[in-house]
Amino acid sequence: MMRTGTRTADEIDALVAAVLRDVPVVDGHNDLPAALRSAAGYAVEGLDGHRPELHTDLPRLRAGGVGAQFWSVWVPSGLPEPEAVVATLEQIDAVYRMVARYPRDLALTCTADAVRAATRTGRIASLLGVEGGHSIASSLAVLRTFARLGVRYMTLTHNDNTPWADSATDEPRVGGLDDTGRAVVAEMTRLGVLVDLSHVSAATMHAVLDVADAPVLFSHSSARALCDHPRNVADDVLARIPGNGGVVQVTFVPYFVSAEMADWSRAADAERTRLGDEAVSWRWPRAPRPGEAAADVAAEFAQAGREPVGFTDWLAAHPRPTVTVAQVADHVDHVREVAGVAHVGIGGDYDGVDVQPTGLEDVSGYPRLLAELARRGWSRTDLEALTGRNVLRVLHDAEQAATEPLWPTVAPR
Repeated sequence: MMRTGTRTADEIDALVAAVLRDVPVVDGHNDLPAALRSAAGYAVEGLDGHRPELHTDLPRLRAGGVGAQFWSVWVPSGLPEPEAVVATLEQIDAVYRMVARYPRDLALTCTADAVRAATRTGRIASLLGVEGGHSIASSLAVLRTFARLGVRYMTLTHNDNTPWADSATDEPRVGGLDDTGRAVVAEMTRLGVLVDLSHVSAATMHAVLDVADAPVLFSHSSARALCDHPRNVADDVLARIPGNGGVVQVTFVPYFVSAEMADWSRAADAERTRLGDEAVSWRWPRAPRPGEAAADVAAEFAQAGREPVGFTDWLAAHPRPTVTVAQVADHVDHVREVAGVAHVGIGGDYDGVDVQPTGLEDVSGYPRLLAELARRGWSRTDLEALTGRNVLRVLHDAEQAATEPLWPTVAPR
């Protein structure tokens, strides 16, 4: 654990403010596009005001010191792959429309330099990350198309295996990567698309690190040594990250942070299943059809998404454990200790889970995490590495490794 510092509360506040002024947060993963699909039928109106049903809106991004955000364009890995391609394009379209609706606040960016330029003009740089290789339907042409649209990372799997890579939460199929998977990784490197190893199995992590010619990214994963969840990163993988030059962006997801919360989540899932959750559980919402009102589609989804009858009684008897900022900081500290301060970042996964840790309830909470780390003795230089310098270095290095970058030429106007 990091040495406890002796700074006063005022010194900590001043330090955090200075860090966020000079190197604002570059967060690796936010699921706002999917949340807008389910909560608003993809309507992007009202994000310049408070949206209590979401973790994310523009005022709270500002309050949290966010300078750049990888917007996850996630679609469920259970979709047939051709449907996944279409749904991913709908997600990308949502990000484009969101940026177009708020041009004074957001800027679509594809390079490290463009991110820095956007933050200098006071706008939040918006990058795209595809969450799951199922979204390319095993097609390098689709991968290249996404790259042309500005996608800058792809998570190799989501919760299910792809035909060519093993997921952390599925039964192993190919022992990490097969030849097709290695070809996908090589093409991503050629295009400058970061290989994201969140969600993949440990064998897949090692297989990619064996062949990677560019730094890798973990967009939203925490330390398995502190919480033995398959979505987290074990120390033997963390120890290899300096040799690759990559970065692990520690996530806030409570059941990846706290073993007690992970146990509670498994018990809650078991209870939902016992109560017949198959009939009433969350479903991937459909997108509005041409001419159909977004609000009508959102209302339809809200009606279908109720918890199973009786689950409220279970919740009353089994209250959700509290997860704290300090526990998240423990994971940040651990990744630093094993991989080094040059290889740790932040990937909150806001709007990808229902509840976040106390003190990190929404995207305004990043300063509280930085304050906790400052209390533990983190220097200004170290905090700036965490908030943005590390991931921007990885983005830049991937650009340099690319031999045929296809991302669009976009920059803040």
